Amino acid sequence: MSDKFEFIDAQHAPENTNTHAALPIVRMCRLLAVSRSGFYEWRTRPESATAARRDELSRLITAFFAASDGTYGYRRVHADLTAQDVHCGPELVRQIMRELGLRPCQPRPWRFGLTGGDGQAHDIPDLVARDFTAEEPGRKTVGDITYIPTDEGWLYLSTVIDCHTRAVIGWAMDDNYKTPLIETAIHKAARSGHLAQNAIFHSDRGSNYTSATFAATLTTLGIRHSVGRTGICYDNALAESFFATLKNELTHRTHYPTREHARRDIARYIELRYNSRRRHSALGYRTPREMFDAHHARRTTVPNTV
Repeated sequence: MSDKFEFIDAQHAPENTNTHAALPIVRMCRLLAVSRSGFYEWRTRPESATAARRDELSRLITAFFAASDGTYGYRRVHADLTAQDVHCGPELVRQIMRELGLRPCQPRPWRFGLTGGDGQAHDIPDLVARDFTAEEPGRKTVGDITYIPTDEGWLYLSTVIDCHTRAVIGWAMDDNYKTPLIETAIHKAARSGHLAQNAIFHSDRGSNYTSATFAATLTTLGIRHSVGRTGICYDNALAESFFATLKNELTHRTHYPTREHARRDIARYIELRYNSRRRHSALGYRTPREMFDAHHARRTTVPNTV
């Protein structure tokens, strides 16, 4: 006999009831050693507070997951709930997401690209030494170039990322990766007002980054240049990490018929999601915008000396 039964009230059963797949309530109550009045009381009992709270959590979790375009796991969804003063444990969020079938997009297997130098000796120090933290915004930045496929060919993206906030404070895109591309990105970072005087810009030893033209640009802007070692991708891991996130959450999930389509989509992702709303595990699941605002609030707070 099946372990699942449909309760049928023998006095009010419809004529087309399949009695082979269901049993009358009286008989089922007798088999389960419960009273018929107890069964009806259970069936009409109001939803419990626990069930109601779980339903509300399910609704909120689904909304936050959808707002992330299906990219958030349970930790980031939990951070969104906490930010809205919804108190629950991360494991409960994980359980509900599993029940709802909400699975974040998973990164493809990938490896860091190994950028070779130009074969020339360059006296540029490594001022970062794999320490991608900073006490305040604008003091230490990193950058790199990646490429996005479109039906028209590659679209190249150059970035400047702040180590304190993790925000992309400068970026540029073009159909080539010549030196003007990275110059545009660093100029945009400087115009944003988020770069301090004598800030560090760290990159790999790609020929564009070690060129005399780019060195002159950095000198003009009052920026110190830093590079990692040739072929050691971890020396610029923060810049590589952003590209992995961009591709996992956006470009690997999107087909671009033209470079302009890709350009608009990537710009929207950087400014409206990554810099503004995306929570970073390295920031304690805060956003770059929250990090910048918190720093600004600390600077403008006047100590009470009374």
